[in-house]
Amino acid sequence: MNDADNTYNGETTATQPLEERVNNRSQRPSSDAFKAFMASNWAPSAHELPDRDAVADHAAARRRAISGLFKGERLVVPAGPLKVRSNDCDYRFRPHSGFAHLTGLGLDHEPDAVLILEPVPEGTGDDGGNHRATLYFRPLAGRDTEQFYADSRSGEFWIGARPTLAEFERRLGLATAHIDQLELAITKNVGAPEIGGISIRLVRKVDDNIDALVDTARYNTAKDPDNLDLGVLDALDEKLTEALSELRLLKDPWEIEQMKIAVAATVEGFAEVVKALPRALTHQRGERVVEGAFFARAREEGNELGYDTIAASGNNATVLHWTRNTGKVNAGELLLLDAGVEADSLYTADVTRTLPANGTFSDIQRKVYEAVLDAADAGFAAARPGTKFRDIHTAATTVLAERLAEWGLLPVSVEEAISTEGQQHRRWMPHGTSHHLGLDVHDCAQAKRELYLDGVLTPGMVFTIEPGLYFKNEDLAIPAEYRGIGVRIEDDILMTADGPVNLSAALPRKADDVESWMAGIYQEADHA
Repeated sequence: MNDADNTYNGETTATQPLEERVNNRSQRPSSDAFKAFMASNWAPSAHELPDRDAVADHAAARRRAISGLFKGERLVVPAGPLKVRSNDCDYRFRPHSGFAHLTGLGLDHEPDAVLILEPVPEGTGDDGGNHRATLYFRPLAGRDTEQFYADSRSGEFWIGARPTLAEFERRLGLATAHIDQLELAITKNVGAPEIGGISIRLVRKVDDNIDALVDTARYNTAKDPDNLDLGVLDALDEKLTEALSELRLLKDPWEIEQMKIAVAATVEGFAEVVKALPRALTHQRGERVVEGAFFARAREEGNELGYDTIAASGNNATVLHWTRNTGKVNAGELLLLDAGVEADSLYTADVTRTLPANGTFSDIQRKVYEAVLDAADAGFAAARPGTKFRDIHTAATTVLAERLAEWGLLPVSVEEAISTEGQQHRRWMPHGTSHHLGLDVHDCAQAKRELYLDGVLTPGMVFTIEPGLYFKNEDLAIPAEYRGIGVRIEDDILMTADGPVNLSAALPRKADDVESWMAGIYQEADHA
């Protein structure tokens, strides 16, 4: 090696781009003979056109709703690119939730894809709307192309068959186009409406390349580029993101079925965890045994975890977002398991149960557990069509404040604690009691406050009820007997015209029922 000219055996290395060096471990031939051989003698791709997906009509209705809010504007909704995990290894792909909702695509569809809603004269668009929608993506390359065997990110030789334009068009009832046409589709006729141009609204921070493309188009067509107010344009984009989030506040029938699928798989995952507890009790990192048992079920029955599993034993259960899961699981402690399966459709459950690691609650554990259960039941009773979303939290935390006062832990009266000026009970119940649930574990998070926290409970909403009490080992404001106990009970709730329905009711909630359920699983395992 000659450092002066950076050569090795006569070959220069300094000119090789960094992005190509991740392939230095490979020895792929590049001869014309190899290319010709690789492109020959492959059976033709068999691509019978599939049936229309069950979600297609629902996704069309969602696009129609968005179309009604943004007449005359081009709407750009990216799926997002693959994200590098390390060098040439990517994370498992998941599209942006807004893209998935409007297209109906789940699983790993479709890196770099973009949905564009193109404005047309009012009422002449798809389903009588104001836009025509087109899905731009990179379709399957033919087996006679170099991409087939040379592209490790999209070539069929490497990652398996991918959809064609015609397949997606049939499945989704949605016009499709090759991604090579995307740049023109985004940038054509961009400009101020008063001079005949088309304004763009973009879901930002999903795909940096699309952000840059839209920003460049806006800049190039601005009357006064040097004084272009990017804040105004960002506000326009934020309104689209907000609208897509608010559109998901009410689930359609297809979405509700997907939620039920995700919850059912999650219930099975909790049973697998109970089966794994005996091994977890003997393992140095028993929490990882618990996490792994649930993850295996999530991958078997669904697409993925809906979020990082919290498998927290003992004092770790008092750490709200404990996802390290590196601790031991000790007999006599409580295990707080907060986990959810994400279905192939990308809809996720979000369920928490607090289990006695040895199968039996101690007296103090049962006391805390039943207080949290009473609070959950109070939140459930408060959840009725027409009441405020925030009323669930008020009802649940009032019960917890009352129990804390009964136990002599609350330094003020219940009335003072639950007042806006007080809130002392939040030392032991610091989080909200409910959040919306769906494509995201914290779904609809960009919705306006008046439609979320101050919103009215309406049939079609799916949300959690999840009160808890968390008494840390380090907390000197409480007697020692409470320390190291963390309890949360979380269920997934569907609001109907007749009231709330607990989608996760198949998992036992009462302390006696939890103990009996665990004992039954152990008994089945012993006889297996």
